[in-house]
Amino acid sequence: VQLQASGGGSVQAGGSLKLSCAASRIITSVFVKSRMGWYRQTPGKQRELVAQLMPGGSTNYQDSVKGRFTISRDNAKKMVYLQMNSLEPADTAVYYCNVETESWDYWGRGTQVTVSS
Repeated sequence: VQLQASGGGSVQAGGSLKLSCAASRIITSVFVKSRMGWYRQTPGKQRELVAQLMPGGSTNYQDSVKGRFTISRDNAKKMVYLQMNSLEPADTAVYYCNVETESWDYWGRGTQVTVSS
């Protein structure tokens, strides 16, 4: 499985970005059953969960992003998205896409998000 994240960039506080993650080398039936996630990491800190989307559609968000970020998926396109609104400087980090299948955990290369005040 390969994951390619995109959509990062530099925005001012209050702005929006939409991250996308394209999954390849995975059959659709496995993708549909997988748990999707977005994580982020800043220098010197551990990678932290931002948002998760379960196969059944339930979601889990870090408290600091609730009401501002939305995770979604398109199973037909094998895509995972993270819509980020009302961005804050504290959201500055490298964001990673994660796909957890029944047998393995996959990570994409990160995409940098920088929010200036």
